[in-house]
Amino acid sequence: MITRRDFLKTTVKGIAGLALPVTAIEMVSPKMLLAAKGDRPKWGFIVDTYKCVGCGLCVKACKQENEIPFNANVTRTWIERYILMKDGKLFADTPKGSVAMNGFTTNKIDLGEKHHGETLYQEIKSVDIEKAFFVPKLCNQCANPPCVQVCPVGATYKTSDGVILIDRTWCIGCGYCVMGCPYGVRFFHPILKVVDKCNFCYHRISNGMKTACVGACPFGARMIGNLNDPNDRVSKIISTERVGVVKSEYGTKPQVFYIGLDKEVR
Repeated sequence: MITRRDFLKTTVKGIAGLALPVTAIEMVSPKMLLAAKGDRPKWGFIVDTYKCVGCGLCVKACKQENEIPFNANVTRTWIERYILMKDGKLFADTPKGSVAMNGFTTNKIDLGEKHHGETLYQEIKSVDIEKAFFVPKLCNQCANPPCVQVCPVGATYKTSDGVILIDRTWCIGCGYCVMGCPYGVRFFHPILKVVDKCNFCYHRISNGMKTACVGACPFGARMIGNLNDPNDRVSKIISTERVGVVKSEYGTKPQVFYIGLDKEVR
């Protein structure tokens, strides 16, 4: 007897790349609904790059909260280190998931290249640095999410409060959403073998709690709030201060906003 998973894997070949109609996507209901009465919140996230020190505590808290193995080189959130040299050369260091939670402890930059199987590093001298800063990254919970459009089985869907979720029971691991995300935030869970990503700790915020990363940050570099509430701290910052989003040219309308977003950030 053919199983549902086998059937979907066969069927997906014929519908790959086609966006499902909105009605089809809405058939997949989120398992956990917000308890708040009245109008639902619209969740937004702020990252203050001026406050981030690259300690990695947010990464460690995220892995623990969402059951991503500590030794796996994948993670729902990570921190990038940018170093602009006085000669104009830019280095961007993105540690793998298994080391990101330990922060940046050396002045060596991962060049993202290998030689004879060994990772290549370059040591940076402080006297040669023009400026250096950290940029936390996570799923942008786009208002126009391409990942939802390319999922052929409706496993990736958008909730009424703006959070993009993945139904693991429907995900067939085709990888179209991984390829469709312009931010590179999706990955295959090393144990469950389905696609995973940040979901704003939906199980927590739906019950009035902070996300794991927000709670773990000792410097207040991360904030989550209700964009529909004019009195919410996050809403006020977005309305009154200069904030930016990553890769705005894609038109996805990210709901993760950055304070102090530098032009060098990729």
